[in-house]
Formats: sequence, C-alpha cells, structure tokens
Amino acid sequence: MISAEELELRNQQTTMSEHFSMPLAVSTSKADISTSLIDMTIPTMSLVNRQLNIDIHAVNGAVIGRRLGPYCAMFAQNKFVSGAHAQLFYKKGEGWSIMDKHSSNGTMLNRRKLVPDVAMSLNNGDLVTIANVNLQVIINKVIKH
Repeated sequence: MISAEELELRNQQTTMSEHFSMPLAVSTSKADISTSLIDMTIPTMSLVNRQLNIDIHAVNGAVIGRRLGPYCAMFAQNKFVSGAHAQLFYKKGEGWSIMDKHSSNGTMLNRRKLVPDVAMSLNNGDLVTIANVNLQVIINKVIKH
C-alpha cells in the first residue's frame, strides 16, 4: 500500500522530470542528498536565515516542506509550513527558480505572493518567504577552470 504523500511525490517526479534537465532530489532527510545530484557546472544557490540558523543548499527539484524533501528537518516543527510547501528548480539558460506547491500559507518572492505551480526566477539578494520564514537568496556563479 502507498501513502497519499508517496503517490503525490511520484506524480511530481514524473511530471517535473519532463521539464527539467537535472535529476530530481526528493528525499526525507538532509543526509539523503546525494553528491551525485550536484552538477558542478551550475551556480550554487542557498536560502539563508542566519537568525533562525537556516542554510538551505539548493538541489534541483528539491521540495521545501515540513514532511517532504531534504530540508524537512529544518521545518518539521513549524506548523505554518506545509508538508510540501515549495520546490526549487534549475534550468540551464534560465537559472534558479521557485514554485509554490499549493501551500496553505503561501510562498512569497520579494513580498509578492506566488501563484501555485508557476515557477518564478530567483536572483542573488532576493527575499523568499516560506509561510512565516524569510530566507535570503545567495547565488554563487560557476568558476570555470
């Protein structure tokens, strides 16, 4: 038997993998993030809130949520963050983006509420709000050797 969350996760992986070139990293703990999913040719991105000691290192396709994704331990005790709140993506030629996943308390980019299932581009210095948690976007350019 499969849970509703697992079914939703499988559906997301099927539909999203058709649109994005990188493998999807969807797991239940930070320790599950595989270094094989990190492409050294794309800029690294972090979502940071130093006061709350949150430093999310973005992985293409990763879910941000209280129950799903590699960052769930950071939000497990925050009742305002949905189980699968938002998702991060990287697409070559377009850069990093974020998409609200029909969260209960919304996702905002620079204080503007996101429309669910619509990817919005992220830039260095942007402010992402996941429910009641503000996170600064830090994007580091790729260093070519």
